[in-house]
Amino acid sequence: MYDLIIIGGGPAGLTAAVYAARKKMDTLLLTKEFGGQLMWTKEIENYMGYQFISGPELMSKFEEQVKRFSVLTKYEEVNSLKVRDDGTFLIKTEEGEYEGKTVIAAMGKRPRRLEVPGEIEFTGRGVSYCATCDGPLFADKVVAVVGGGNSAVQAALELSGIAPTVYLIVRNNTYNADPILLDKMKAAKNIVEMKGYISTGIFGDELVEKISISEIASGKTQDLAVEGVFVEVGLEPNSEFLEDIVAMNQEGELVVDCRSKTNIPGLYAAGDVTNGPDKQIVIAAGDGAKSALMAYDYLLHRK
Repeated sequence: MYDLIIIGGGPAGLTAAVYAARKKMDTLLLTKEFGGQLMWTKEIENYMGYQFISGPELMSKFEEQVKRFSVLTKYEEVNSLKVRDDGTFLIKTEEGEYEGKTVIAAMGKRPRRLEVPGEIEFTGRGVSYCATCDGPLFADKVVAVVGGGNSAVQAALELSGIAPTVYLIVRNNTYNADPILLDKMKAAKNIVEMKGYISTGIFGDELVEKISISEIASGKTQDLAVEGVFVEVGLEPNSEFLEDIVAMNQEGELVVDCRSKTNIPGLYAAGDVTNGPDKQIVIAAGDGAKSALMAYDYLLHRK
């Protein structure tokens, strides 16, 4: 019976592990893969303490710090979580079962992919899923944004300040974005709207050189010469195994309060899997620290 089981090996989960270890909690860290979304990020310029660092490098530093403490880590995917009558938790993976007095859910999110040729091959080499993180790296370069929601329009706006031309590729003829964002987009002179198009492939040599698109109505295809493609068709929380157990919003994010509590006593959540308003590395790390401290406080006062 562990004091704490942390699910997730990204910034939130690893930070939680460090804080739990410092409180001398008997902790188990379960994660399908190390690093989370940061392993997709080639360059980071907005994490405090580093002027510039790559995602994998930053996560290796997180991992190095975790290894200084006696935190047992198992690379296993969690399939189910059960709340027992006594308030403890039973977690199952394909490899085994684990018991915990408290749990921190820090599974993060995964980008919803376009599922087109070249997308995976050029991830980190011109294909990005975060304009806020990677946008400055594409200064003075022609880029494309794929998507028609708030995140896509906001990404196009951010990029329009540094890129000479931003192609906004939208599947529908209308947007699913807030009017205020659309007004600002209309005012930008260098955002080229490509409504009624779908992307069919991303191509290049070492780096992205073009994106192929097809008009839905006519089926006519064309290539756009770009050096960056920002995929903004949404994110999917890795929360499926908690359905019907934990309160979620419509997007499948775990609903938490200011103390990282879910609706289940002893079950906390941190990072991108929660309904927090912003998805940033520094926020996820802060969530991880807070949730571990709250779990410790819960055990301290639990009868």
